[in-house]
Amino acid sequence: MNSIIVVSLFWGSLALIAYAYAGYPLLVWLLSRRQGRQENTTEKSEAVRTQELPFVSIIIAAYREEDVILERLNNLVLLDYPPDKLEILIGCDGNEDLTGELVSTFNDSRIRLLQFEERRGKSSVLNDCVPAARGEILVFSDANTHMDRQCIKQLVKHFADETIGGVCGQLILEDAATGKNVDGLYWKYENFLKQCETSLGAVLGVNGALYALRKSIYTPIPPETIIDDFLIGMRVHLAGRRLIYDGSAFATEETATSVQAEFKRRVRIGTGGFQSLRHLKGLLSPRYGYIAFAFWSHKLMRWFCPVFMTVALLANLCLLSQPLYQVTLLGQGLFYLSAFLGMKLGSGGGLVRKLCRVPGMFVQMNLALGMGLFRWLFTRQTGTWERTARSSSHVVSVDEQFPIEEHNESDSETVESDVPSHFSQSSLS
Repeated sequence: MNSIIVVSLFWGSLALIAYAYAGYPLLVWLLSRRQGRQENTTEKSEAVRTQELPFVSIIIAAYREEDVILERLNNLVLLDYPPDKLEILIGCDGNEDLTGELVSTFNDSRIRLLQFEERRGKSSVLNDCVPAARGEILVFSDANTHMDRQCIKQLVKHFADETIGGVCGQLILEDAATGKNVDGLYWKYENFLKQCETSLGAVLGVNGALYALRKSIYTPIPPETIIDDFLIGMRVHLAGRRLIYDGSAFATEETATSVQAEFKRRVRIGTGGFQSLRHLKGLLSPRYGYIAFAFWSHKLMRWFCPVFMTVALLANLCLLSQPLYQVTLLGQGLFYLSAFLGMKLGSGGGLVRKLCRVPGMFVQMNLALGMGLFRWLFTRQTGTWERTARSSSHVVSVDEQFPIEEHNESDSETVESDVPSHFSQSSLS
C-alpha cells in the first residue's frame, strides 16, 4: 500500500508540473478558439471613437525617482489625449530626495503632486491617491515606464462596454543601451496566454506598468500588499466586471540589470502571490467558471511547482529498488545537472549552453517561487520598497531573467521585516 502511495505521489507530481506548463496552455488555447469571446473587440473599438472620451487620471507611486521623474513627466504630457480630460497624479512616498520638488516645479497644470512626508509603501500611496483622483477611469503606471502616445485611447475605448472593469496593456522590455526589444520566448508565451484568457473572460491580474480601472470599483488594498497590481486586477472579477488584455495599448521599460536582481524580484513576486491568496481565495470557487479554472491552472499550479518537484524527487528516491525508478532518477539527475550548467554558463553561446538554457531557467524560477513560499510562511511582509538600478552594461533578455509571472515590480524591492510597519496620516500638496 505504501508503495502505491509513493508511486502515485511521484507520477502525480510529474503530471501536475506538465499540466501547469504545457497542458494548460494547450487547453486554454483550444477553449478560447471555441469560445470566441473576443468577438466584438474591434467592432466596439470603432464605435467608441465617435463617443466622448472619459476623464482619465494617471496615477504613479514614486519613491526616490529624481533620476527619471522628469523624463517620465515629459513622456506623459506628450500623450495623445485631450488635455482637458487628463490629469497626472504623482504620489511621492517619503521626502527623501528631489522627486517631489522636481514634480512640483514641472510647468504643466495637469500634473498634481501628492507628497507623503512619511515613507509607508506603494499600497498606501495608491490608497491615498485614488480618492484624490478626479477621473472616472484610472490608469496606473510606474516612474520608469514610457507610454506609447496612443495607449490611453487604446485602454479607455473598452470602457464603453459597461461589463468591463479593467484593461491590461502590454509591456515591451528594451535594452537600456540600445533601445532594442529584448522580449524573450517566455514573455511572448505569457502574452499569448493573456490573449486566450481574454477570450474566456479570465485574465489573471494586470501588469503594473500599464493598466486601466474604473474608479468606482477600486477598493483600498492592505498596506502590506507586495504585488498590488495582481490584487487590484483580480478584484475586478470579484466586483463582477470583466478584465481584458489589449496588446495594442503598450508601454516600454528597461530590463532588469542582472539575473541576480531579477531573481530577487521574482522571489518577492512569489511571496506576494501566496500572500494574495488570503484576499482572492473566493475566486478559486467553481462558481467563477473559467476564472477559477484559469486561477487554479495558470497561477496556483505554477506557484506550487517547487513542492511538486521536491515530492517527485523524494518519492523517486523511495522507489529505487525498482529498475524503472532507477532510470527516472537518472533522468532527474541529468535534468538538474543541465540546469546547473545552464545557470553557470550564463549568456554565452555554444551548443551546451543552448541545450541547458531551458532547464536552468525552469529550475531557477521555481527556486525563486520556493523561496517565496518559505518567506510567506515564515516571515512578516511590509509594503515599503527600495529602488534598484535600472541600467547596466549587460542587460539580460526576459528568458534569461528566469520569469515566473508577468507582474511588473521592477522599480522597487520590498523590504521584509519581522516587525509590522506603522502607517500614519499623509500630507497632500
